Amino acid sequence: MAPFPACLNSAVLVLFSCDLCLVRATRPPAPVNVTVTHLKANSATVSWDVPEGDVIIGYAISQQRQDGQMQRFIREVNTTNRACVLWDLAEDADYIIQVQSISLHGESQASKRVHFRTLKETDRLPSNSSNQGDITVEGLDKQRQLQTGEIVIIVTVLLMWAAVIALFCRQYDIIKDNDSNNNKEKTKPSSEHSTPERPTGGLLRSKKKSLSVNIIEV
Repeated sequence: MAPFPACLNSAVLVLFSCDLCLVRATRPPAPVNVTVTHLKANSATVSWDVPEGDVIIGYAISQQRQDGQMQRFIREVNTTNRACVLWDLAEDADYIIQVQSISLHGESQASKRVHFRTLKETDRLPSNSSNQGDITVEGLDKQRQLQTGEIVIIVTVLLMWAAVIALFCRQYDIIKDNDSNNNKEKTKPSSEHSTPERPTGGLLRSKKKSLSVNIIEV
């Protein structure tokens, strides 16, 4: 009767190990290339990559201050984002984060720990930091480009209208000057070629004198 419990224990161990293998096989792979960018005094952006495998439907982020004063757990599903903005961070503080992928079969193992330190209010962004991957910054850049393009178009249209108005005024002045010169030339011949006025009745008087007849008596 002694060998029976030993066989039973071994069977239980085999089943337990099989369950662990199945769980590990169905869990998604852990995220890789976890990086922290856009460091500021109170915020930072975490991004990561997911190896090819199961369909990922969400992520979970473990955020903890290195001094142990604060710990936060962020979980989001029904999304394909590979980045997350961390808000309400302490100024000039050290943090540790880990990222997990979420699939239909469960959560992956946590990624490697990543350390980062927030900036001070007086500090500026590092010169090597880029705005790539930040949806908010990209949207602002596009808005600025659109506003700059609209301003250029409006200024160009206004300059064209100003040039057209100036050309019209110039042509109008030329036409007006030509009309005034033509009116002056028309009035000159009538005054130069007009016959002088003669006193009325002069011609009749001369005729009357020539028609006088002298009567001689015989």
